[in-house]
Amino acid sequence: QVQLVESGGGLVQAGSSLRLSCVASGDFFSAYIMGWFRRAPGKEREYLGAISTDGGTTYIVDSVKGRFTISRDNAKNSVYLQVSSVSPEDTAVYYCAARSGSSLRTTVGYTDWGQGTRVTVSS
Repeated sequence: QVQLVESGGGLVQAGSSLRLSCVASGDFFSAYIMGWFRRAPGKEREYLGAISTDGGTTYIVDSVKGRFTISRDNAKNSVYLQVSSVSPEDTAVYYCAARSGSSLRTTVGYTDWGQGTRVTVSS
């Protein structure tokens, strides 16, 4: 089990970039696949993608591919979500989550979640 804390959200201007961070405490962070999700106002939670345990493989959903990048630093127990060219449609609460397993495409099985960090994009 890991405890996750996201940071890096806030008010940003459309067209800019931002990096969200997620720091884990607990054991064996490097054993977990780490995923990113978001929930926009009035919408269902949306899966954005995930990164493998060693950071060597990532999966980003088609809807944000090319603008979103996931990376991790196991030495710092951290995972990151880099977002470029933000738009008001990216306004949401962003969550990181941890799971065991091997598939990066699955959206189920995430057992540990952060509290989220809010991103608001102004036009």
